[in-house]
Amino acid sequence: MPPEPSKPAGAALERLFERAFDARGAGRERRLAFAPGRVNLIGEHVDYCDLPVMPMAVQLGVSLLFRPRDDARVRLVNLDPSFAPRELELSPRIEPFPSGDWGNYAKAAGQALVRRLGPLRGFDGAVSSDLPSAAGLSSSAALVIVCALASCAANGVSLEPLELAQLLAEGERYVGTQGGGMDQAASLAGVEGCALHVRFAPLRVEALPVPHGWRFVVAHSGVRADKSGAAREAYNRRRAECEEAFRRVSADSAAGGARSWVEMVQARSAEELVAAAERVLDAGLLRRFRHVVTESERVRRARAALVAGDGRVFGEAMDASHASLRDDFEVSCAELDEL
Repeated sequence: MPPEPSKPAGAALERLFERAFDARGAGRERRLAFAPGRVNLIGEHVDYCDLPVMPMAVQLGVSLLFRPRDDARVRLVNLDPSFAPRELELSPRIEPFPSGDWGNYAKAAGQALVRRLGPLRGFDGAVSSDLPSAAGLSSSAALVIVCALASCAANGVSLEPLELAQLLAEGERYVGTQGGGMDQAASLAGVEGCALHVRFAPLRVEALPVPHGWRFVVAHSGVRADKSGAAREAYNRRRAECEEAFRRVSADSAAGGARSWVEMVQARSAEELVAAAERVLDAGLLRRFRHVVTESERVRRARAALVAGDGRVFGEAMDASHASLRDDFEVSCAELDEL
């Protein structure tokens, strides 16, 4: 993962910072925080079920050039002129900007850290990103992370990467999206040349070297999926549907009364679980349930294929995952299907 932006981007960030902030606090050292985006190889929409996933960090990310302040104020400017400057006060309860405002991601990080660590000093910061926003590469999580890293550095405190990932996964729900913990774990624990096998409750990350000669091509469909409005509502609805499907199936004696998704998928095969679910779920919830339990099996199969260097089996699992996302979870679109 690159530790800093490219030289042209870095120079532009320096100029932006000087224009915005150098009238005050001149002479105090500026520092740079960076958080990469991520792409998920397999394990879609199961992290919030606490089931394993396999993402990896990408070379692109969000950079934040910052300088500590002596008060609790955070002032941010963005190299992208479509994102207006934002200011906030760090506290245990921070009122949000309007839904969809980029400043809410900084507020999410600040509120989570103050609740964990107590009162904090703020910082002045200039943000840049070479991640396409709303493209499924976790630009929002990367923004939350760089703001958290800057806050920790400005206050001389540190948290272990997985502890910070867990904190920020919960903290990012401030913006209204009830996400899981994959994005934060992939960004903070990414290892160059490796895919990650991420497990939850508790959070654990295993770095798996990508076999020699393998290449993953990340293609942009051109379709935006903003984490506000309809996209957020659809995401949260899928999570609620999964929780309801689990509740109904686990309450049925044929499924064994499992206390968690992990316990459920470890006890029975996906085929057995789907057969049990057919007795208690309507068609819509059955589709969501079938995606979750079959995706869990695909992650296990893909992990074994990666370790064995079997690209054919890994690719078949990825293809089957997309088909399930399209047909059972109903979160694809024509552009993704075409790719």
